Amino acid sequence: MTQADDRGVPSDAIDWSLAVATANRLAPRGPQIPFHEAREAVDMLRGLAREAVGPVLEVTGLRAPVDDNAQVVDRAAWIASNASSLRLAMIPLLEQAEDAPGFIRGLGGKGTALQIGAVLGWLSGKVLGQYEVFTEAQPRLLLVAPTIVHVERQLAVPSRDFRMWVCLHEETHRVQFGAVPWLGDHLLSLVTEFVAASDIGIRQMLRSLAAAVSSLARSATGADTSVMEAVQTPEQRAIFDRITALMSLLEGHADVVMDDVGPGIVPSVDVIRERFSQRRASPSAIDAIARRALGLDVKLKQYTEGAAFVRHAIDAVGMDGFNRVWTGPETLPIRDEIRDPRLWVARLSQPAEALG
Repeated sequence: MTQADDRGVPSDAIDWSLAVATANRLAPRGPQIPFHEAREAVDMLRGLAREAVGPVLEVTGLRAPVDDNAQVVDRAAWIASNASSLRLAMIPLLEQAEDAPGFIRGLGGKGTALQIGAVLGWLSGKVLGQYEVFTEAQPRLLLVAPTIVHVERQLAVPSRDFRMWVCLHEETHRVQFGAVPWLGDHLLSLVTEFVAASDIGIRQMLRSLAAAVSSLARSATGADTSVMEAVQTPEQRAIFDRITALMSLLEGHADVVMDDVGPGIVPSVDVIRERFSQRRASPSAIDAIARRALGLDVKLKQYTEGAAFVRHAIDAVGMDGFNRVWTGPETLPIRDEIRDPRLWVARLSQPAEALG
């Protein structure tokens, strides 16, 4: 008999334990370092996460409740946490389609789990840190120690500087959601609205999703299809533009903060940014295929366009003027404004009653 959670959604629609096991098998190993060095890295990251609070407050002017809940994790813990978040995110999709669980089992609940596991395994070797917003527990900041150490070695930059640089980025995300109480609910509502806007049916959506994931192989011969592009309806594209604009703001803002703390906090910040940007711009062949297939090139553009938006806005109206962006959903930039910040500056110069 199929088990269900308290919302009536079958809990075995996707084999999440298989997804996690697959991700762990495919996750990269290493770096190989002595135990005492690993322990030192974990302790340093915990301390730097606390130290990042003051500089982020000073640069942003945003005050969030102090939170010592930063977690330094390995890739396995990151995978388990994100599988749990993904399961939560998929509940609205399953709720609106009565035939979904049976179809997924027929098509291959295990096959879907393998696809999810493959993606999580690959991402576990790329993600340095994350602020978990969608979680059943308390939102928390995650720092993926093995990947941070691996990347700092690849870039040949000072360990403490790079670790602080990463902590500043993730602390900025914590402050964004902590200082702006409506932001998490707004982002969740956009994601829920995006899912609800599907008019192609759960069966076709999942087939499209499976086809998009399989495009990882076809991308090597010129295909350029992302998962998101494969399943979007016209209504979803409009919502997706709003999500993209918001994520561009959040990522760009965090990038600006991590670069603007000054050499007193991160002495080699200019070198780190230069080498890190080169790394982003020159992925391996496999990484380039995965980025295209999963739509991660969109996310990389969010960093660039978002940072340019934030810098232009701060230059034009100062930090206090820029921080009006956090007033409410109506003051957030739309996608056209991210690309041309002058439009947002002009709109925010209007009387408050005209913004809605």
